[in-house]
Amino acid sequence: MAAAEAGGPGPGLQQKEKQKNKNKKKAAPAVDESELLTVPDGWKEPAFTREDNPKGLLEESSFATLFPKYREAYLKECWPLVQKALGEHYVNAALDLIEGSMTVTTTKKTFDPYAIIRARDLIKLLARSVPFEQAVRILQDDVACDIIKIGSLVRKRETFIKRRARLLGPKGSTLKALELLTNCYILVQGNTVSALGPFSGLKETLMIKRELAKDPELRTQSWERFLPKFKRKNLKKRKEPKKKNTKKEYTPFPPPQPESQIDKELASGEYFLKERQRKRKKMEEIKAKQADAVKKRQEERNKAFIPPKEKPAVKTKKASTEKKIDIEAIKEKVKNAKKKKLGALPEEEVKLKMAADEKKKKKKK
Repeated sequence: MAAAEAGGPGPGLQQKEKQKNKNKKKAAPAVDESELLTVPDGWKEPAFTREDNPKGLLEESSFATLFPKYREAYLKECWPLVQKALGEHYVNAALDLIEGSMTVTTTKKTFDPYAIIRARDLIKLLARSVPFEQAVRILQDDVACDIIKIGSLVRKRETFIKRRARLLGPKGSTLKALELLTNCYILVQGNTVSALGPFSGLKETLMIKRELAKDPELRTQSWERFLPKFKRKNLKKRKEPKKKNTKKEYTPFPPPQPESQIDKELASGEYFLKERQRKRKKMEEIKAKQADAVKKRQEERNKAFIPPKEKPAVKTKKASTEKKIDIEAIKEKVKNAKKKKLGALPEEEVKLKMAADEKKKKKKK
């Protein structure tokens, strides 16, 4: 007893303490492993500096990519800015306009081994028509990119154009909504879609689907009523060729052998003619062709001198004899019209003047 009092608690007390500790461990709530793996808000990975790799890289690395012809003018303008941005990471950039390619290479001063991968993504984005202001963001640590090929997802070209238009939406509204939800820059160009943004944004799904999946009632139902509806536009059908290649009927017999030049000469009798006669016959044929050609030209020239055909004269309709014409009434109208002429004297005055003139003549005699 004295030893137990001097040395500390006895074995009974130790067992009780151990039992209490076990009960406490059992009562503690279980921690979810997924919470331990999540990154807290506002935490950022420290930047990679020269102190992390003071000796630099062992060998030189390089990447090259081709660009289309229509991007040449834009790349020539922004290439000094590209060289300046890559020069901050000690990466060289070269633009070959003859070959149509862009090349990035590391230097002796390059200390970040991942800088060449970012430079490769930069020139790829520039080749896919992404503007420099957006493409240069790939050089940041918290930004990633992805170039998705969508041209080979569908066989028919018309179906591919419809689905690409559905991705853009009316006046680009669907694409703008995707950019706001994912916090990424998205560009649809040709057969590819270029996405640029944070790592979580590239893998993030639409907010509507995420909210619908939480509801147990809507999880098993169709979500088509929540999706936007677009009017169908009938695309122009492919024009059928004028000349259709029709397959000939299969025959086991080979086609007949074409006649040789000697066979044709034998059939026409030319084979038995002398050399002079053959030449004379050829000259006659040539002269006959020339005469026909001259005749056709003369006919075409004479067409300009041929007068056009006149339109047939329209026959006047004969006066209908159904209505009877009063000739006497017409004569009276004509007489009255003559009397009413300006400057014309009536018949009585004319007779009086003639009588006065005759009297004057008699007096003079």
